[in-house]
Amino acid sequence: MSLGERMRRGRLALVAGVGAVALATACDAGAGERADEPAAPEVSAAPEAGVMAPAKVEVIAALTGCEPKIRIDAEELRQGVCHTGPADYLITTFPEERLKETWLDSARVYGGRYLVGTRWVVSARAETLDGLRDRLGGSVREL
Repeated sequence: MSLGERMRRGRLALVAGVGAVALATACDAGAGERADEPAAPEVSAAPEAGVMAPAKVEVIAALTGCEPKIRIDAEELRQGVCHTGPADYLITTFPEERLKETWLDSARVYGGRYLVGTRWVVSARAETLDGLRDRLGGSVREL
């Protein structure tokens, strides 16, 4: 596969990942809040766990008690979906921190809350993020 083809596929994967986040968080705008209004970033304190999960979809999923279904496997990101009894969520990992920040900047247009760690992001409903944060570490960001 040529470099140009790999780059094109990677860009498509990034766009698909951001679109998936939109679906996961579209219903999560708070009651009475306008989703199109920018919100100040909210960073929470460190969790009781005191550790940060490594940036690998399968490892992060295992820490949450899930076996992920990989949806995107590209050079720029990997994304897996977890379906559990109480909640569904997306785990997205990145080979570099700058790629994670670029992805979050793109996701800002969709709003929502995300659990963010070093080279990884978990997208879920707000009530699910707090429980996952206790297991994974990271901080909750409001976009």
